Amino acid sequence: MIQWVYEAAKRSTRLKAVLIATDDERIRAAVDRFGGRVVMTDVGHNCGTDRVAEAAGHSAGEVVVNIQGDEPLISATMIDECIAALESDSEAGMATLVKRIGEDAFEDRSVVKAVRDLRGRALYFSRSLIPFPRHRLDDFPVYEHIGLYAYRKETLLQLSCLPQTPLERIEGLEQLRALENGIIIQTAETACKGELVSVDTAEDLERVRQILAGEPRL
Repeated sequence: MIQWVYEAAKRSTRLKAVLIATDDERIRAAVDRFGGRVVMTDVGHNCGTDRVAEAAGHSAGEVVVNIQGDEPLISATMIDECIAALESDSEAGMATLVKRIGEDAFEDRSVVKAVRDLRGRALYFSRSLIPFPRHRLDDFPVYEHIGLYAYRKETLLQLSCLPQTPLERIEGLEQLRALENGIIIQTAETACKGELVSVDTAEDLERVRQILAGEPRL
């Protein structure tokens, strides 16, 4: 799966380098076998943001993209969209993607919802249904947050030094640390329509295999 994500990232037209940050020698060995580039990081990191920040600290790049290894359906197109979203807002410290979802996912707590302002900037992320449709509109949109981030390097390093915040702990969502500290997150609605599955269980992995067997990669 790591190789699959790595190869998808390599197809991005915007990335100048693709590195795999890990503290696990088994992952390092697997990446060496397929010829990828690895950065070994400290074993004490509590989250992926801190691991990426450590790896980015040794890089000369001004923009850093966090592509999670358990998201094999992330495409090169999405990576390029995320970078473009960051570049579209000079005041944003980071950017991420969203996609519209149907009512079957409204109450699913594993689906993180996002609300944005009129400029596309993130207002909040939650496992609950937001916005709550007290007055139902015909075009009522609910957005799922896609766990892909583009950071300005200085923002990423700043964020990794900040302590956990109350909303971050309550919701279990790292991106709320940024919002609670006043960091602007620009968002973009992805043009990609395919299903996204984070691989956390054997069932998730089987679902991804079924999707990949029936859909072309972008």
